[in-house]
Amino acid sequence: MKKRKSTITRDTTETQITLSLDLDGTGKYEVDTDIGFLNHMLELFAKHGLFDLKITARGDTKYDDHHLIEDVGIVLGQAIKEAIGDKKGIKRYGFMLLPMDEVLVACATDLSGRYAFETNYEHIREKVNDFSTEMVRHFFKSLALNAEMNLHIQFLNSGENEHHRIEGIFKAFARSLRESCEIDERAKGTLPTTKNKL
Repeated sequence: MKKRKSTITRDTTETQITLSLDLDGTGKYEVDTDIGFLNHMLELFAKHGLFDLKITARGDTKYDDHHLIEDVGIVLGQAIKEAIGDKKGIKRYGFMLLPMDEVLVACATDLSGRYAFETNYEHIREKVNDFSTEMVRHFFKSLALNAEMNLHIQFLNSGENEHHRIEGIFKAFARSLRESCEIDERAKGTLPTTKNKL
């Protein structure tokens, strides 16, 4: 099978990011950003998606965490798009209903080549450690836009703990994306669309 890997570098006056992704990995990760809670969430993404992920990210966090979180979302989206390649044989659609203690979150993904993002997530406190919770929406919007995917994240029970809520989102997204990326043995070599293009 063709290797489904990508390495993306983004170097701006605001952030410096290098990210490598292997969609057919085993969940290994080396994550080093300037934001501790973001590190934790990206490690969960790799582990639960069975993606091998290596990322180094620096940014102007002395001002705010906005640029770094946004740009990591952009770069991860670009890496997903590049690694998935021509999409022949993939399942395309993924879904996960994930409990995280008192939280219940549903995530659905479609590697359609088109962007859409919808969520009912609303932060209930301003920060989790060094991570601004308002950036959850922005991170996943930036990711979905650059990956050219449909991404839906909905709480069935929104719970009470902000850490649980965000962790549930990242785990559900990882599991859903893993399913979308998997090769369908019955459809090897074909595109999962009647348009003959994704």
